[in-house]
Amino acid sequence: MAINMNDFKRVLIGKPFPTSQEIHERLDKVRGLAVFASDPISSNAYATEAIMGVLIVLGSSALSLTLPLAMGVAALVLMVIFSYIQTILHYPDGGGAYTVAKDNLGRIPSLLAAGALLTDYILTVSVSVSAGVRAVTSAVPEAYDYRVAIALIAIALITWINLRGVRESGTIFAFPTYAFVIGVLVTIVVGLVRHFQILGAAPLPLHEEFIQPAETFTGFAYIWLLLRAFAGGCTALTGIEAISNGVKAFKPPESKNAAMTMVAMGVIAMSLFLGITFLATHMQIVPVEHGESVLSQMTRQISGGGILYYWVQIFTALILFLAANTGYQDFPRLSSFLAKDGFLPRWMQNRGDRLVYSSGILVLMVISALIVIIFQANEIAMLPLYALGVMLSFTLSQTGMSRLMSKVGKLKPGESAHTGVTTIHYESGWRWKKAVNTLGAITTGVVFVILVATKFVDGAWIVVLAIPLLVFMFYKIHEHYTTVAHALTTEEFCEEDLLEVANVVIVPIADVHRGTLRALQYAKRIGDDVRAICVATTPQVHERIESRWARFPELTEGIELVIIDYDYRDILTPIVNYIDNVNREEFKKQLITIVIPEFVPANRGATILHNQTANILRSRLHAQEDVVVIDVPYHIGPQEDRV
Repeated sequence: MAINMNDFKRVLIGKPFPTSQEIHERLDKVRGLAVFASDPISSNAYATEAIMGVLIVLGSSALSLTLPLAMGVAALVLMVIFSYIQTILHYPDGGGAYTVAKDNLGRIPSLLAAGALLTDYILTVSVSVSAGVRAVTSAVPEAYDYRVAIALIAIALITWINLRGVRESGTIFAFPTYAFVIGVLVTIVVGLVRHFQILGAAPLPLHEEFIQPAETFTGFAYIWLLLRAFAGGCTALTGIEAISNGVKAFKPPESKNAAMTMVAMGVIAMSLFLGITFLATHMQIVPVEHGESVLSQMTRQISGGGILYYWVQIFTALILFLAANTGYQDFPRLSSFLAKDGFLPRWMQNRGDRLVYSSGILVLMVISALIVIIFQANEIAMLPLYALGVMLSFTLSQTGMSRLMSKVGKLKPGESAHTGVTTIHYESGWRWKKAVNTLGAITTGVVFVILVATKFVDGAWIVVLAIPLLVFMFYKIHEHYTTVAHALTTEEFCEEDLLEVANVVIVPIADVHRGTLRALQYAKRIGDDVRAICVATTPQVHERIESRWARFPELTEGIELVIIDYDYRDILTPIVNYIDNVNREEFKKQLITIVIPEFVPANRGATILHNQTANILRSRLHAQEDVVVIDVPYHIGPQEDRV
């Protein structure tokens, strides 16, 4: 029994939504936080460890520097969040750094921002899923050898969930996200109670193992190491811009709901980050490479390995997996903006049956899965690549917002102006807003330079190379679409520009059967000069074709049979050469028509059992400028299949 692919698709992703239902598929603030904030919230599972993993080279005593560095990261987060709240309010249609840079800085900066963000979203999926696998293997070490397979299964499941629609994915992701937040907050509260021995609580256990410095670092080397640690902690910033890209995914009023969600995300993420860092530092926890995570160690020692520990571990694994959803939300959306502007394939702006950008989702799945395979689901190895792109986009976005505030400052009270993408109005606080955006741009710019310098040899060179290559690809795609638009334009058009249609129809045949007879019948209806062309590789084939042709004098009347005797096996070359000769010599600068007979089996799977000559011929003919190719299918039903 043949598989009905449409029925299978309906079972897999559900019934299609009408376009008019789009407003009902939007997210409220609760679901929006789960969908867009899972990445920055989940980064708390490894951001502290990223700092400690660098400082441990200086020995256990240097881990006390983790908290000051984390506070610096938190201050940077606050500046970036403020800037993106301004972005949301001024650009309610979404687009984030790409739209801001395009409106205020120009094409090249906007494409750099887009390339940086697309790279970051791909890595968000790969890193988040791999970090989730690590959480699983921390609790179940026996699963370590299957980490790549687990990661690929997780990517496939998240892809499937996202293909089913935004609101449905938000509903599915909400519980694990809030369960993780509650579990870690409870752990932090219990840890703080024990640390300060409130109400006589038992003191926290301290890690007794002392790690000696790997070597002595002084002067520039010491500062360099601190910069590397700070850069590692900046992974806590990843995903912050996600909400600004997906403003239109929220229910009305979109900007207000998105901005409130951004504030909630910042408060939750930084509370978790600073709480984990404070406790891990004071408990003197030591990071273990390829071993138990810092969060796992901290939770186990605070809770004693009870229900709370397994709660945090389970939902840490889940939210790390589901943090990939931030990439799944924003990669397709940003791709659709770029496609609309002609910098990515047009089909990436089309929505699927469930009102999501299905093509972008599938492209993201494939690329992120390849990265997981290449890096063997090791998120530590991928972290040097991570956060680099997002810092570049932060810098460009805040620079653009600073310039936008300068435009606002030139207006008079009550006056408005259109910038090209959005409409701006005079704002009394434009000076301090510009100052914050400028400071944020400088800070994230410095962090970007630090990341490039400190992580370059560790793998960041890949991203440094990838972003310009993406920008080059954007330009080449845009150049192609510009060429196509110029070729199709009707400006200065006159009828003489159109080619004359020749009254000739050529029908390539391999034999005389029902399929070719139908094609010949069709050809006679659209042209007077009909030619059936066949290649005979042996005298026997030549004789058989003539004999079978003679059996149908009424159907073949008025049709010229052209048999080409050919002593080689490549039968397509003489056919193409004949058509090319007719096109160039007999009907120069005229359209000629080629009718290709092709039979279609009832069972689509049986197609691979048949010769692909028609497909190859069609492909070769499409390369010729003045040739029109028409397919005449002959469907073979169940009875014909049994013959």
